[in-house]
Amino acid sequence: MMSNIKVYLSALLLLLGASAKAQTPVLPLDTVLNRISQNNGMLKEIEFRAKAQNAMAKGARSQMAPMVGAGVFMYPYPGQMKMEEDDAMYMTAVEQDITNPAKLKAREKYQLSRAAIEEAGRDMTFNQLRAQAKTAYYQWVVLEKKKAVLAESQRIMQFMLKLGKVRYPYNQSSLGSIYKAEGRIGEVENMLTMTNSEIEMKNIQLNMLMNLPPENRFRVDTTVSAPELTVLPDTASLSAARSDVRQIDRTIESMQLNLRLEKIQRKPDFGIRFENMMPRDRMMPQSFTLMGMVSIPIAPWSSKMYKANATAMNLEIQGMQKGREALLNEAQNMVASMALELQAKKTQVQNYEKKIIPALRRNYETTLLSYEQNTGQLPLVIDAWEALNMAQIEYLNNLEQLYLIGVNYEKELEK
Repeated sequence: MMSNIKVYLSALLLLLGASAKAQTPVLPLDTVLNRISQNNGMLKEIEFRAKAQNAMAKGARSQMAPMVGAGVFMYPYPGQMKMEEDDAMYMTAVEQDITNPAKLKAREKYQLSRAAIEEAGRDMTFNQLRAQAKTAYYQWVVLEKKKAVLAESQRIMQFMLKLGKVRYPYNQSSLGSIYKAEGRIGEVENMLTMTNSEIEMKNIQLNMLMNLPPENRFRVDTTVSAPELTVLPDTASLSAARSDVRQIDRTIESMQLNLRLEKIQRKPDFGIRFENMMPRDRMMPQSFTLMGMVSIPIAPWSSKMYKANATAMNLEIQGMQKGREALLNEAQNMVASMALELQAKKTQVQNYEKKIIPALRRNYETTLLSYEQNTGQLPLVIDAWEALNMAQIEYLNNLEQLYLIGVNYEKELEK
């Protein structure tokens, strides 16, 4: 009776576990990357910074606020003798400085260029986050494959242990081989525990990148393929694809616009001033003063500043251009080196898939068949299985390296 209850409980637990697994959604890699692009906090921060720069550009063409004043003109101090002709006046004034429209237009273009730098920085940050997400996703895929290998190893070792215990009373198995099988089962259980823990960590890492709570659970698509080699790009296509190069280009453009703004400082600004005077003696007529003013920025004592600034900006632009050339040269060599490494690792993985693992699996099946026919020993079967199991684990380690090399390769290509 008790045994039947245990069977029912075990079946119920298995059904509940299968149901929970079925309810956990599978998120393909593209979905994960799209959610990172839409929800990641770092990307949102950069987007708001770009919007702030665009908002500031809307006020770049604004003129200075007018100045309004009131006072007295030629008003005598208290206690002074009053003259027959009273020239004292009450006075109001309005003054407006008018910045050269060319300067305002250049300032607006420069401010908009700052927003373009932020937008290019957003692409560069997303490329880094995308590489982190791909790394975690592919590592999770490999961990799931390792978990399947370990589960199969656990099942086979348990079968060998049971078979050894059945044959032991008939002197067809040794006590040492039984203990060896029990030890291997314990090692597999430890590895399964570690693998499950690492899977949870990858889940939390991807949740963080997608701006989701850490308790959110999903599964990965274990059929995802490794990155493929593409035609090695030339410098022109590489510069168009890479976000860090685009950010340097936007920065150079912004510096050029700032240089233009600095050169425009030689253009004059204007001003207008209107004063209205009302005499204290009402017999005197009202009068006004109207003045137009213009600055003279080309005066030697005032032109030194913008000339020095323009020279400094030209030198900074030249430095940025040299840095851009060095970055492109480094990236081109890096892509070529990674392509060779990716091809070599892909060949190693294919050798495991087509040659090494099939041969070791046939060896294991042969020794197991001999043991079942009482012509072999359990330690030989365990050794054959361990060789196969180690080859499978090593294959998965190489597969993980293939994924990671591919991630770095795509990161350099901005894919």
